[in-house]
Amino acid sequence: MTTIDFVTALFYEVDEQIRAIPQHLEAHLWPSEVVTLGLLHALKGVGNRAFYRWLTRDYRALFPRLPERTRLFRLFVTHQDWTQIFLAAPTVLGVIDTYGIELIHPMREGRSPQQIGRKGVSNHRWIVGGTLCLVLNQWGLVVAWTCATANVADNIFPWLIRQFEECMIVLMRHDSACCIATQADGKSEDLPEVSRLT
Repeated sequence: MTTIDFVTALFYEVDEQIRAIPQHLEAHLWPSEVVTLGLLHALKGVGNRAFYRWLTRDYRALFPRLPERTRLFRLFVTHQDWTQIFLAAPTVLGVIDTYGIELIHPMREGRSPQQIGRKGVSNHRWIVGGTLCLVLNQWGLVVAWTCATANVADNIFPWLIRQFEECMIVLMRHDSACCIATQADGKSEDLPEVSRLT
């Protein structure tokens, strides 16, 4: 499959899901084009300038009304809620877990003023990066997600579980700090809707 075939297939799948969202009268791109470009940026895994150079150099014909670089990335931020359509539906049983994502080696921490991540512990070792928290349904599809820097403790994520307390039993590791929720008055409580795996 060529890249053009992949981009076309991705655009088709995105358009099938969000075709109900109307185009703004002054917009140059359709909503499905914005989401497709955002997904391509995430999949490409490079910086904003490198992605825009790649896109305009090789695939400008696929997106003839492509806006200027900074305007395109403002569109991604403004309309990131459109991607919520692609999350899976909750099922009776689910799982929550966090994953550390190392962006740079801890020895390189602080060398750049543009450093994105923070130093934290993941899998019993130091990393500099972020933490990804996923709620999966019984088929392993992502129902909800959030992220934070690596220095953040897992116990900030119970709000993600509470969204599904009426419709889902969420399982987690026994040693996960998500098991304890902190109330506004400073007391801690076990989350009743969470079952702990041993």
